[in-house]
Amino acid sequence: MKQFTAYSLVSLLISSPILAENESLNHSQVTQLFAQNNRQQEQSLQPYTARDFSYLLGMPGFTDDALDLHFKLYQGYVKNTNLLLSILQQYAKEGKERTPQFAEIKRRVGWEFDGMRLHEYYFSNLGGKGSKLNPKGSLYSRIVQDFGSYDAWKKDYMSTGVMRGIGWVVLYFDPIHGRLINTWVGEHNVGNLAGATPILIMDVWEHAYILDYGLDRMDYIRSFFDNIDWGVVEKRYPDGN
Repeated sequence: MKQFTAYSLVSLLISSPILAENESLNHSQVTQLFAQNNRQQEQSLQPYTARDFSYLLGMPGFTDDALDLHFKLYQGYVKNTNLLLSILQQYAKEGKERTPQFAEIKRRVGWEFDGMRLHEYYFSNLGGKGSKLNPKGSLYSRIVQDFGSYDAWKKDYMSTGVMRGIGWVVLYFDPIHGRLINTWVGEHNVGNLAGATPILIMDVWEHAYILDYGLDRMDYIRSFFDNIDWGVVEKRYPDGN
């Protein structure tokens, strides 16, 4: 069992719902708190698991070969994220935090992690089978407020997607200012808006479309829009829950 300092023990007891109901704790309750805390810590250190998006196979405009390849690339990001985090944990145990190797791996984590998470957002907002954004919903209203109309927002989003370069297009919501912004994210970890909520994510790396569309990225983007699961997207908007 993990050893607790006096300070951490007091913090654990103060934050306990058991203590909130009882002014005193017996030995078994303290043991229960320790066990619960250890389970939470162990769970937080569990490796990431690749999600199963095979339900997207057969999606119009996307061949199964292209999707299978894309799934494998995503799984590679999950694997590498776990690998780098485990190496960093080992370096910390060995006291190697001030080494060049530690620094380079630490910098690489953002690339692999964002590659993993952005793919999860991307796949999750597909599979809509012709669904439409609810014109009476809060997300639609915010789009009209910030862009003038849904069509103006869509044109801006698609135009961002055909810009030269590799990366992602992300519709972000800035909760502090209360504004939607179509954003270009270069590669995976360059251009993400700090503190903003990702609402709609589109992958515009070549591997997302080149097998099915060659260099015609706009045709791919049209197919992307035909397959958006707007129900998922609307739930990501803070006022849409």
